[in-house]
Amino acid sequence: MSGPSQVKHVPIEPGAAGRAQLIDYLASGVRPRDDWKIGTEHEKFGFRTDDLRPPTFDGERGIEALLKGLVRFGWAPVEERIGDGPARVIALGRDGASVSLEPAGQLELSGAPLESLHQTCREAATHLREVRSVAEPMGLGFLGMGFQPKWRREDMPWMPKGRYGIMRRYMPTVGDLGLDMMTRTSTVQVNLDVADEADMVRKFRVSLALQPVATALFADSPFTDGRPNGFLSYRSHIWTDTDPHRTGLLDFVFEDGFGYERYVDYLLDVPMYFVYRDGRYIDAAGQSFRDFLDGRLPAYPGHTPTLQDWADHSTTAFPEVRLKKYLEMRGADSGPWNRICALPALWTGLLYDDQALDEAWELVRDFSVAEIHALRDGVPRHAFKLPFRGGTVLDLARRTVQIAAGGLARRARINENGSDETIFLGPLMELVEAGVTPAERKLELFHGPWGGSVDPVFREFAY
Repeated sequence: MSGPSQVKHVPIEPGAAGRAQLIDYLASGVRPRDDWKIGTEHEKFGFRTDDLRPPTFDGERGIEALLKGLVRFGWAPVEERIGDGPARVIALGRDGASVSLEPAGQLELSGAPLESLHQTCREAATHLREVRSVAEPMGLGFLGMGFQPKWRREDMPWMPKGRYGIMRRYMPTVGDLGLDMMTRTSTVQVNLDVADEADMVRKFRVSLALQPVATALFADSPFTDGRPNGFLSYRSHIWTDTDPHRTGLLDFVFEDGFGYERYVDYLLDVPMYFVYRDGRYIDAAGQSFRDFLDGRLPAYPGHTPTLQDWADHSTTAFPEVRLKKYLEMRGADSGPWNRICALPALWTGLLYDDQALDEAWELVRDFSVAEIHALRDGVPRHAFKLPFRGGTVLDLARRTVQIAAGGLARRARINENGSDETIFLGPLMELVEAGVTPAERKLELFHGPWGGSVDPVFREFAY
């Protein structure tokens, strides 16, 4: 996938020329097969080990202090000026990777574009080791799950980032669960490259149709406010009541003629959040990027956008699969270290091998849009047990993992121990063999050894 954007000051032309410019910008991410990379992102909840509460931004045990502590490992601090106050450390960068903060301080590693799953798994392991070395003396721990299992929305802190203040005000106007999405969810995602427009279309369709299967495989958010919530992936359910203008399945992806142009039109109709200028966020929530193109944006009248504004805007759409200059898989709950590696393994195996992509397409090509919606709507609650075409989602999941394993074996990327990348599918193979999701296993513990408390999850499943 493409590296850091170099388009900050490139103006977007008016009219049809500008729209063509936006299409060309998306299409500029195509890469030859030999240059395809894997970029893995994961989020995790911080907690204080003495009282399990999430750490605030400020203070000796705060998130900013943690970020500053990580600088000793060669991370460069990224600062943002908060209001009229001093600049604060809100992110880190190193060798094409970044460490950043979600709204309630969920710590995110956005990994560098790497050539193999062996590399991306080493990257995640190195990051977690560095975080532990800084966090433990501070009395902090970190947990990978899809939803904060114990603390209420009002118990969650807010990080002082300008865009989050805008989203915090806007979210309740368009959905009931947007603030929960911001403060109480964590995910693991993978970004994958495409060779050309036709390759993008095929991969987009396969990954969108199979995203509910990934949600089932990674379902790990069965608790809300310390109690079972009736879901296996409550994180996935939350996206159904966050903001209908920028979330969900994109039916038009399955229509004839879909390509970069159609996705640009979709993004143009996604309401804006902000314009970023001179180190500050201008609140444009709910306003139209089309008006911005015409210099008629109410929040910033008389100004027109740059390609950097377009790149920023593209990050404010949250469909199940997102197209930037690459494809981003967004359906999975966060989890333990081995599932951070398993998520990119699943999608790399499916999409980076021609035979596997053909097999995956054969699996989904006759799925109707209505069936895909039924999968998307039913999986958060039922996961593997959701009925589908005379079988269940478990049957789909078994076949999907099998296809991915074949793809990884044919990629034949071997580590120093002689193992190929299929080793990273091990956790998923075990799950589909047992037919039990991570969420169901935690529920068994909750109703059994944990005695109706979620507190042990912070001890038994912390990194």
